[in-house]
Amino acid sequence: MLKKGTVSKLTIPTAIPTAILTSRGIEPTAYRAISFADAAEHEPTGVYTVARTYHRDRVLLFNDHIDRLEQSARLIGLDVKPDRLALRQALKRLVDQGGYSESRFRITIPQALPDQLMLAVEPYKPVPIDILQNGARLATVQQIRANPMAKTTAWVAARQPATQSLPSGTYEGLLVASDGTILEGLSANFYAVLDDILWTAGDGVLPGIAQRIVFTVAEGFIALNRIPIMLADLPRISEAFISSAGRGIVPVIKINDTIIGNGRPGTKTITLQSRYNAWAEAHLESI
Repeated sequence: MLKKGTVSKLTIPTAIPTAILTSRGIEPTAYRAISFADAAEHEPTGVYTVARTYHRDRVLLFNDHIDRLEQSARLIGLDVKPDRLALRQALKRLVDQGGYSESRFRITIPQALPDQLMLAVEPYKPVPIDILQNGARLATVQQIRANPMAKTTAWVAARQPATQSLPSGTYEGLLVASDGTILEGLSANFYAVLDDILWTAGDGVLPGIAQRIVFTVAEGFIALNRIPIMLADLPRISEAFISSAGRGIVPVIKINDTIIGNGRPGTKTITLQSRYNAWAEAHLESI
């Protein structure tokens, strides 16, 4: 109970920067949001991309993100080509407005209003050090992604039940087809090392921006086979990891009840992780 004469101080969450980019320039949104999840409640159905900043206002493979955004739009029947210079300038403005040490930004193209890009910026939360050093635990889910080559807001909603039902301590869910094929994570690409070959699904999954970097840094180091492994292969794989633009490479040490390798991040995964990080640092550009 408060003492007489004291005032209760309620913590009011800080709003993140959001905006709409049109041919007329940047316009304010009609809503206030405190996170991407909160902003998504106000955004219409469409396609989107998410990326992070480095060193406050530098980005990685920005044009690749926009290329995939345009491709996703085409897959749902839209022919959209955003003004990339105006988009960079608008995002830079929101990043500066947020003032975060590092940011994540999201660009959404609404299906009903494709000329009005929805922008949002939130603080970037890195992968916990414990997971990077000791590896993540994953769990499989029986769910198929409709139109998997397109990054759609519909999938964000569709995957929510699976995400919320994951066992405690699970870092990511893995989509498994009815025949036992391990396709991809709920929000990442999945890889396994089997017989000294790196295996990952090449079809029927979202082509990740981080995945392109993985393919580049794997060249000359480990043979690559763009074919997914099967659920039945898990006891035989020696290493596994996932990748996404916001997280880079994250080692995996357990899937369901199966311990991967010796239960520690594998040497090939660690090397690829180091190569990935070095490649990223060497290819940063101003937003």
